[in-house]
Order: sequence, then structure tokens, then C-alpha cells
Amino acid sequence: MMHSSLSIRSIAFLATWVVLSLLNTPVAFAAETEAETDADNPAIVANFLGKYCLECHDKASAEGEREFESFSLPISSEQQLITTDEIIDQVTLRLMPPEESDQPTDEERLDLLEVLRDGITDARDQFKGHAGRTVMRRLSNREYEVTLAALFGRRVDTLGLTADFPKENTSHHLDTIGESLVTSGFLLDQYFQAASRLVETRLGKPTMEPKSWHFTDNFQQYEELTGAHRAVFKFQYLCLYEQPNTDTRQGGYGHIEDFLEGVPVSGFYDIEVNAQAMHRDTHYDPKIYRIDLSEPFQIAVVPGDATKGHIHYPQAIEPILASAVVPDEQPEWLPFRVWLEAGQTPRFIFPNGPYESRASVIETNRRYKDEFKNPKEGVSRTTLLREGKLPHIRIGEIKVRGPVEELHGSEEERAVFGSEGFQEDHALEQLFAFGQRAYRRTLEQADRDRIVAIYEKRLSENATPRQAALDTLKMILCSPSFLYLSEITPEEEPLLRPFDLASRLSYAMWAAPPDEELFEEAQSGRLTEPAVLKKQVQRMLRSERSNEFVNGFLDSWLNLRDIGNLPPPRKSVPDYYAENLPESMKQETRLFFRNLLDENGPVTDLLDADYSFVDKKLAKLYGLPEKETLRLADGFQRVSLAENRQRGGVLGMAGVLTVSANGVDTSPVTRGVWVLENILGTVPPPPPDEVPAIDANTSGATTIRDRLEKHREDKACAVCHRNIDPLGYALETFDPIGRWRSKYPKAKGKGIAAKVDATGKFPSGEEFTNFSDFKQKLLESRQDQFTRSLIEKLLAYSTGRHMERADQYEIDDIWERVQADGGGLQTMVTEVLTSDLFRSR
Repeated sequence: MMHSSLSIRSIAFLATWVVLSLLNTPVAFAAETEAETDADNPAIVANFLGKYCLECHDKASAEGEREFESFSLPISSEQQLITTDEIIDQVTLRLMPPEESDQPTDEERLDLLEVLRDGITDARDQFKGHAGRTVMRRLSNREYEVTLAALFGRRVDTLGLTADFPKENTSHHLDTIGESLVTSGFLLDQYFQAASRLVETRLGKPTMEPKSWHFTDNFQQYEELTGAHRAVFKFQYLCLYEQPNTDTRQGGYGHIEDFLEGVPVSGFYDIEVNAQAMHRDTHYDPKIYRIDLSEPFQIAVVPGDATKGHIHYPQAIEPILASAVVPDEQPEWLPFRVWLEAGQTPRFIFPNGPYESRASVIETNRRYKDEFKNPKEGVSRTTLLREGKLPHIRIGEIKVRGPVEELHGSEEERAVFGSEGFQEDHALEQLFAFGQRAYRRTLEQADRDRIVAIYEKRLSENATPRQAALDTLKMILCSPSFLYLSEITPEEEPLLRPFDLASRLSYAMWAAPPDEELFEEAQSGRLTEPAVLKKQVQRMLRSERSNEFVNGFLDSWLNLRDIGNLPPPRKSVPDYYAENLPESMKQETRLFFRNLLDENGPVTDLLDADYSFVDKKLAKLYGLPEKETLRLADGFQRVSLAENRQRGGVLGMAGVLTVSANGVDTSPVTRGVWVLENILGTVPPPPPDEVPAIDANTSGATTIRDRLEKHREDKACAVCHRNIDPLGYALETFDPIGRWRSKYPKAKGKGIAAKVDATGKFPSGEEFTNFSDFKQKLLESRQDQFTRSLIEKLLAYSTGRHMERADQYEIDDIWERVQADGGGLQTMVTEVLTSDLFRSR
């Protein structure tokens, strides 16, 4: 529905009145004609700024890098638009003038706000076509791997194709911004090596009959385990003593010493493991091992490569290929079918095993030494294995058979060459078809000519037709048309043509090329029709493949990909490592967002909700009653938070609280800046060079509030900190990994623990008493700011560029449509992906 300029002004004016009403402010209306208001506009602005703003924001002072002395209407530049927005935000939320200064009356505020909003509306036509454009960008490393998996029909993470690529640059945590995705000569070389390795490993492998291997002894285990295993077991057993994510790395990875060369070719392999869970009924204190002995032991298979480092240590490429529960009573054969690359050997891990085998053995020896025959000699691991009840997994035999023949040929063969596989007589047609999928558009004659030239050149060099085709595939995978989301839309056309639109949509939703249906809609030209585009958006959202959007967007918006970059000390929070909490933290946020998307739940649930999704690990971390009933096998379950106001919304999730801390301690400034940038969409200016950093509160002897109060005595600091600090105070009730707390840690474990004070006051005057009250205040007075910020983040992620001020007009339109339809997340995503901004170059 289209609104006239007058109705938009009325709506904006009414919205301002509502905000001020929520701030418990009585409002007086003055009935004026539009002509009278227009005549008074310059005077209203000049008088307000001169009376309340210029003392701090004239040309000479320009506190907070804001200068309003030269501001006037009408709006004629983008900088004026930005300044107008800032004034409106500051005045509406009572952030300015500061509370210690003279305050305008409500009538003065409303008069100014109406004039400024009218000015923005009047300037809209002037800025049509001034919106920014997306820089032609290459695929991110994440998109590159997902794209190859889609083109080749199988996961490629087992190859680690991007393991040696340069670390991806991000812009405000987004990994899809074109200007940040630079390409170097080194990266181009890596692209060639990756393409060659993928093609040769998956399509160039020799045909091989299945082989069988059977291992019954020589199960060597390295370093301090070697002597004990030789003495007690004579290497007859392969044992797992700890989970993989430990510091000392003793018994976390079980390998096959006689199979270090790995499998001969890439393919599926059937693995059988004769295994038993030992001493899950031990009488030893489970706290020694930091293990839940009520849970069945789990075993999993990961790949290993003896040429890439220690086979019994973590490696860069080790996705979990399969897992199973290990029986307690007696050994049983556990079957797995896993994909291994040529040269990889299977390794076995204990995902829910004890934490730090070395420490647990030492402690068991100390506490239970009187149970052994010769305690005077000191109890060793050898004696403990021979006489004790140390919890572990014991493997007696391992069988490997493969490669397993795939019916109708390999997935890669069918995905690349079609259902009949490579056909020499139709090689060029097959290569053209693959090129079209890889380039995400119909091929031009120049594309066909290059493919023909490479194929024929390799034939002239005596390559077999198949090898010539494989080498041509490598060229396609190194082409700019594959590596870049190149636009074939002419420069003078503002809206993307169908193939470009299809690529933008498929990479926003699936991080992969268009599927057959989307490609057909682009080829027919129908995709640019609003109804067809909307139908495709909704279809793609329903697909499981849209989890790539959920994961990629949350990694960018909330910066979840950085969880673990600043891990806490192992001694202070061992559960963070022992239970692999980072993965559970990410999954909670993903499932919550996914549920909102599927159900078209209100976007406001992201700020506060009475439910979430937790597994047993998070239930324990949060202290929820479900910690007593959930099992690891239950995975994640929806739980009610109606009686738990310590959680609810993304700000109460451990993943967000961990990534907004520094791993060791917390700071209201750090978390306040995080909330300001990621939730409210406002990036504060950097602190002046001469201002020293504030140490976080690690001592507990004095509160960080005391230090911040002193810090704010400096006027250069006060301007920003009055906006930042309250947002961080409310989150001080959470420690660096998101556990609830009422007190800070004691200084070096001694003294009096200072109480956490989560009260605060926004510059606009609203006070909050705790975390729950803080979220309620955000919903009452900053809901629109949050919603618009989320729309901007979605647009930036999906278009590959940051939004500029000229884009705000359409962002306002999107916001209005979302609000009119109930404010659901699915509605918001659909409106973003069908907007003119998304469809534009």
C-alpha cells in the first residue's frame, strides 16, 4: 500500500509521540497548517540547535566528532541526511542534550522532529538512484566449498581444500562484502591446486577392486601410554582415554599403526570395530574425570593423515564421519560406512570421554592408592590398567573393506557428466553443461571457445579424452566466471537481469549455485516478476539447504564464528572444553533463529522470549530443570523459560555472551559496544588516542563501575560512554562463558567477592533494575531501532555491500511492510530478498 507524503509525515509524527509517551512524557499537540510549518522550519531548527546543541557541537568543539553549526534545511547532500538522522535519534531517545544540561520542552522536541522528518521525506526524490552498488565479489571460502559440494554431488570438507587459503577478511563481521574479499596471486595459486586435487581425487582415481584389512594387534599408542600398553596389553588393545579437546593429548585419538599409509583411493569404506566400554560402573569419583558416567560411552570415526603431523594429535582436517554408542557388558562389532580420501586412515575418538587423562590418572592414583597391591612403590598407569577400574573404551579388532562400489557410478561422475557418466563422443556437450552450472548462466560463445580450446589442446598433447575433459574441468573451476559472482547485467541497467538475480538469491539462501528450478525461472526471464521471485524465495527458505543462510548470517550478524578465538583458561572453566560447549552454544542460536524463520515468529523474540533450545550440556550451564531429565541422545529440545528470566532472547544465550567477552573476564564497555553495534546498529566512534584503555574487573576488590565513573569524568570519554556503558551493565550478571552470577570472582581466590550490580539508566532517562528489566526497556523504546538494524544486516549480507544513507528510504518501506504483516522473521527475510535494494546492482 502506498502512502502520500502527508500520511508518512503523520505516521512518523505519531511514532515519535508514542516513543515519548513510553518515556512517561506528556505530549502537547499544536494544530498548524502545513504552510505555516514550512515557513517556520529554518527558524525551528536554528533555534533548537543554537539553544541546546551548539555549545558542545559547534565548529570549534565538535564533541564526539559531531558538528551542527553548519547544518540547515533543505537537505541537499548525503552528509546532511546522515546528520539529520543522528539529530532525530538523539532527540527522540533523549540522548541529547545530556541530562546535566538545560532540557527542551516536549513541544520543542516534537516541533523539531516533525520538521526534520518532513525534510527527509521531501529529499527522497533527490536521492533516487544514489544508492550504493555491490562491488563484483569473489566467492568466500565458505561459499567456495559449499559450491564445489553442490557441483560434485558430495561433501568436500574431507579434502580440506581451503585449509591453506589466506584467512578471510570480514567487514563488520560479514564475510560476503565484496570490497573485503580481495584476491592475491597466492590465492589464485591455491585455487588451481584445490581444483586439481578435487578433480583428480574424485574423478581421476583409478578403478580398484575392494580390498580387506584385518587388524588384531600392534595397537601402539604414543608417548607416555606406550610403556603401560606394552607391559599390560602387549599392544593387543587400542584404548581411548579422553575426549579429543584436551591440553596434554594423551589417549584422545586411536589410530592403526599398521595402516598409516591410509586407503589407496578416495571412496566409501566399511569399517567394523570390536569395542567395549570399560568401567563405566567404576566406583572412582566421576568428578576426577569430569565425565557423566550415567551416559553411555560414544565412539566416533575421524580421518587422519600421517603426512600432516602427529597421528595421535588433532589435525586440520578431521570432520566426524560416523559415531555409535559403545556397549558395556561385552565387546561387540560396531559397523560404520565412512568416506575417506586417498591416503587417509581412520582414527577413533571418545567424544564424551574423560577430560585430561594425565591429570585424572594422577588424581586416581593419589586418592585410591590403598586399593592396589604395592602402594609403597607408587601407583603408575601400568598398575592402574592392570588392577584398577579406569573408565575408557577398549578396541580389540578392526576390519576395513573398500572402496565400496557405488551403484550406477559415483556421485561425482553423475553430478559432473550426467547419469551416463563421461561419454567421449559427447565430451564437449558434457563440459558445456557443467560450465553452465558452474558459471550460473547460459554460456556465451567466448566461454564455449575457451572450453573447446583447452580440451583440444590437451588431446593434441596425447592426453586421453577423459583426462583432457578433467583438465578442462580444472580450467572451469579456476575461471573468474566461477570464482566471482560476476554480473552480466549491463552497467546502465539498475536492476539485475535474471541470471544475476538467481545467483544473488541462491548464494544468499544456500551459499551455492541455483538449482534446476531456479535456473529455469531465470532462463525463462520470469524470475524478475515479483510474484515469481517471492515464490522462489519461500521455496528456498523451506529447503534444508537454507541452513547455510541461517549459519552464515548468524556467524556474521552475531559474530558467532569467533567463538573460540579467545578461549578461557582451561583451569578456570574446564567444562567449556570437556563438553565442547562452543558447538552447543552456536547450535542453540541457530535452532532458535531457524524456528522463528519457519514459524514466521515475531522478530522481537530475538530480544526477549520465554523459550529456547538446549541440549543437556546447555541445560547444565544454564541451571535449567531439564538438566536432570535430558540425555545426550536427546540432542536439542525446546524448553520453556517462562519461570527463568535469567535467559530469553539472543542476549541471554551463552554463545552471544561468550563472543562479546574476551575469554578471561568481562567488561561493560566491550559488551556494551557489542550490543550497540550488533543489536542496535550503531557503531560508536573509536576512543581518542590519548585515552587509556580500561582494565576489566578481574580483582573483585573494586567494581568496574567505579573505574568507569572516573573514566567518564573526562568529557572526551563521557559523550560515548553514557551510550555504551548502560548496555553492558545489564550483561555483567553473566561470566565470560555465559554462566549466571551474582558476584565477581574473588581477587586471586581471596578476599570479599564484589556483588554484581546490573542496574543502569539509559541517557534517555529509562532506568532498569536487572537483565530482564533491561530487555523489556529495549522492547519498549528501541524495538524499531533493532528491527531496522536487522533489516540492514540482512540486506548487507545478501547483497554483498553495506547500506548507505540513500538506501534508508527503501529500508523504511521494508520496515513498514514487515510491521503491517505482523513483524515476523520470515516476512522480513522475504521482503528483504524481494526488495528493489536486493534486486539492484
